[in-house]
Amino acid sequence: MKKSRKIAYWIFTVWMCLGMTSSAIVQLVGIKDEVTMFTHLGFPLYMMKLIGIWKLAGVVAILAPRFPVLKEWAYAGFVFVMSGAVAAHLIMHDPFGETFPSIFLLTLTLLSWHLRPTSRKMVMVTQ
Repeated sequence: MKKSRKIAYWIFTVWMCLGMTSSAIVQLVGIKDEVTMFTHLGFPLYMMKLIGIWKLAGVVAILAPRFPVLKEWAYAGFVFVMSGAVAAHLIMHDPFGETFPSIFLLTLTLLSWHLRPTSRKMVMVTQ
């Protein structure tokens, strides 16, 4: 793997993990603005805590060495959650400023997944 690709991977991955962690903390603590946004988007409030827990678990899975299958599940979960957030904001005709954080985290997730080193990928064994 080229050094520049490895550096790009870690930059995007760290930014993604910081974003997921900070949003998870906001969701777990139940910050008023987050509660208001979840209500506005039509989600039940118990999902806020559940998504926060999943985000923290996903960050741990992606940053931990080994466990490539778990990493794939974490990336998939992040894509599902963030694409769902983007769709919810678009359906509610929210302004770009409210939609952008979800688009940004989704983009970081896809870039991190795409640039991940071979040691962090699932290897298919064929016989």
